[in-house]
Amino acid sequence: MKRKSILLVDDEQIILDTLARDLTSDTLKFDVSCAACGEEAIARIHADSFDLVITDLIMPGLDGFQVLKAAKQRDPNTMVIVLTGYADLEFAIDALRLKADDFLQKPCDTDELLFRISNCFVKQDLQRQLTFYEKILPVCAYCRKIRDDRQAGTGQGGHWYVLEEYLRTVKGASVSHGCCPECFEKEMTDIAYRKNK
Repeated sequence: MKRKSILLVDDEQIILDTLARDLTSDTLKFDVSCAACGEEAIARIHADSFDLVITDLIMPGLDGFQVLKAAKQRDPNTMVIVLTGYADLEFAIDALRLKADDFLQKPCDTDELLFRISNCFVKQDLQRQLTFYEKILPVCAYCRKIRDDRQAGTGQGGHWYVLEEYLRTVKGASVSHGCCPECFEKEMTDIAYRKNK
């Protein structure tokens, strides 16, 4: 299984070093990268993909809000935990509005941080599974009808369509009937066989 990758962002080197040490133990098996400012973090986010970004909020230059936005724009499934030394509820609300996945006050207990990280990865894995299954088109193995699941969340279940109806109703596409070369050849063979009987 691929190791989870984490980007740590903080302008205080001692915090960066402490978090990196705590998260790179042999038992955790995270790939940890560090950035000492918002600019460096955003450059790393654009150059590589991370499963999780843990960012300080207040930094000189580009702040944690901008790091959060960059991470979510690069990949909405990237988890972001915002750390801050300021116990201001408004900061937490703003971070959550920008789709932060968690918000912690510094200094934070390592066990609490690991618990929040674990929750983020569970949420991320569920989101990725959902995205994977959304790309699968359910087709009946017998009659070849296609199920439209857009109403499934309303408790009504999916509606089954024949192919032409599905394309017209769901995709808004018109269908013209023709014959591919393989089917044409097969049909001609069948006609010749029936004539010779």
